[in-house]
Amino acid sequence: MGGMQRIACSVLALAWATTSTAADPAALQRAEVTEQVVAQEQVVDAVIEAVNQSTVSSETSGRITEVLVDVDDYVAKGEIVVRFRDREQQAALNAALARAGEARSNFNRVKDLVERKLVPAAEFDKAEAALKSANAEVEQAQERLERTVVRAPYSGIVMKRHVEPGESANPGTPLVTGLSLESLRAIAEVSQFHIDAVRKLYKSRIIIPTQAGLSVEGENMIISPYADPKSHTFRVRINLPEGQHGVYPGMFVKAAFVTGEEQRLLIPASAVVHRSEVTAVYVVDGERIRFRQIRVGRTLPDEQIEVLAGLERGEQVALDPIRAGVMLKEMRAGKGS
Repeated sequence: MGGMQRIACSVLALAWATTSTAADPAALQRAEVTEQVVAQEQVVDAVIEAVNQSTVSSETSGRITEVLVDVDDYVAKGEIVVRFRDREQQAALNAALARAGEARSNFNRVKDLVERKLVPAAEFDKAEAALKSANAEVEQAQERLERTVVRAPYSGIVMKRHVEPGESANPGTPLVTGLSLESLRAIAEVSQFHIDAVRKLYKSRIIIPTQAGLSVEGENMIISPYADPKSHTFRVRINLPEGQHGVYPGMFVKAAFVTGEEQRLLIPASAVVHRSEVTAVYVVDGERIRFRQIRVGRTLPDEQIEVLAGLERGEQVALDPIRAGVMLKEMRAGKGS
């Protein structure tokens, strides 16, 4: 009987120790509420457009044998989009190569004779000039042959094809129209009340709503020198960095322009918990955990979030709200018992 009592007491002691450890606020990872200088931003609607949109035109005359792309196709830079019949150009290149071969043989022969002083030095100059002329003909023939193959000048999307196989084309005939996905920009309208600050600070970012608010720093901006007389806004073009950012021409985004600086309380976004319409954090104060409602502002690019009300500088918030919530329930249950 005494053995059973000792086992029961041991089990109770172990359970008490486990609960005590699990509900120890000191075990929580915390972050201090800090006050920092952050950028003031004016956020407006914007639309993505391609910087480069052009029509590829023919550089030769001839009949088209293949059109290898269609509307809405994606093409990589250097990919073949149109082929011309190249029989004449290939024959001209072969003839030029043959003449160049003869000129090379004659040059080597004359060079040998000149070195042996069997012919005048002027013969060497003539042979050298003939060789250079033949090589130039080869280069020109190669260039004419290359013009029968039309390649994409940049990676992008085909918007329109102007020709079909079997048609004839001359230099300047439009072949394919496309837009580039390598260079994109956002077009936004900025109020006259903020344009002076935007010009002065010249800093912006593009917020992509479809990617959980991901933002991309603008590379540079082109600001219209005049306002629209109806809307009284200035058009601003913001170039995105090279590369794919999950946006395409025509998409809706947000443009954030820096207009100044201000002091704000900041905490890591991971510390914030949302319950229905309540936004809150778990404040850790010594051995106490308190669930406190707060009012928040913007989420900054470094995953910090502005606190507009509900916290003071220097307070500690739990970085794992789920674990903090479990601890708070255990502590309340312990007090209730």
